[in-house]
Amino acid sequence: MTTSASIAAAIMTTYHGKCTCGQTQWDVKLEPDQAKHILCHCNTCKSLSGGTYTLNQIIPRSALTFTSGESALKKYTYTGESGNAVHCYYCANCTTHPFHHQTVMGDDKIVVRTGLLEGGEKFEPAAEIFGKVRWAWEREVAETFETLPPS
Repeated sequence: MTTSASIAAAIMTTYHGKCTCGQTQWDVKLEPDQAKHILCHCNTCKSLSGGTYTLNQIIPRSALTFTSGESALKKYTYTGESGNAVHCYYCANCTTHPFHHQTVMGDDKIVVRTGLLEGGEKFEPAAEIFGKVRWAWEREVAETFETLPPS
């Protein structure tokens, strides 16, 4: 008998990611509708990337598995716009940020950097968040939300 869990597992694809120096490597399991980028224009993401946005996807924590370097990850915390803690995890050697955890989303959800995944260049934009601080000259490429989409 086929269960919905076994069907979901069958259509999930595993994507490999690694930091710039290669010390930290990971696998992310994404369902087809998750193999897309959420562009975040918040000021923290702009600061982290040195660009106008970061490329992300919200996934269950269980969908992320480290294959090397997890124990060497460092963490820092800042207060997000929600007033809740945001924990950012990065390679201690090269400072690449594979993921972060916004505590406002609960314990099981994390935000993975889809721009670091092999094949990520083929992902389409799904949405843009924090459009309220998107730079005026940037053109909209997906549905844009002033802050976060409604729950």
